[in-house]
Amino acid sequence: MNAIHEIENLRQRANEGDPEAQYNLGWRYSAGRGVPQDDEEAVKWLREAAEREHAKSQNVLGMMYSIGNGVRQDYVEAVKWLRKAAEQGLAQAQYNLGTMYVIGQGVPQDYVEAVKWLREAAERGLDQAQHALGVMYANGQGVLQDYVEAHMWWNLAAAQGNEEAREKRDIFARMLTASQVASAQSRARKKMEEIHDE
Repeated sequence: MNAIHEIENLRQRANEGDPEAQYNLGWRYSAGRGVPQDDEEAVKWLREAAEREHAKSQNVLGMMYSIGNGVRQDYVEAVKWLRKAAEQGLAQAQYNLGTMYVIGQGVPQDYVEAVKWLREAAERGLDQAQHALGVMYANGQGVLQDYVEAHMWWNLAAAQGNEEAREKRDIFARMLTASQVASAQSRARKKMEEIHDE
């Protein structure tokens, strides 16, 4: 199937109400893949899918409101869509929502609520969330300050190639005893097994 037929087929399925097709068409307009780049058209299709409870569309739509792509920037609207996706278990949306709580955009700043959403995403294996959760533990934001727990989360993120987490882990390892580092590493291995078993 050539690119023109593929887009026509996608548009037909999107017009028939297929949320996955609507998401894909919205993504294509956002990125300019096979169609002219058009953020407003992207928002139109992403909203169609988001209203049909398509979690990825809800997440992307939320981020478009957060940034102001194709829509007027509106953090409250961003949080609304991110929450819908996060409640469906989409790790990227949980991370994005947690970040909104960390910085207080669209919601009052609330570190406890931020940790809740970051933990959800981190336990689903999202390295960005693991890194962010490590920061929360290192700073004692929303949780008791715990460098061993921070090291554990950074260890998990670093194992997935997250360089910021690796750097923080290595810096904080110098402040821990050998037994604390060993404990963090053991906990990280156990947590990794739990993540992969789910």
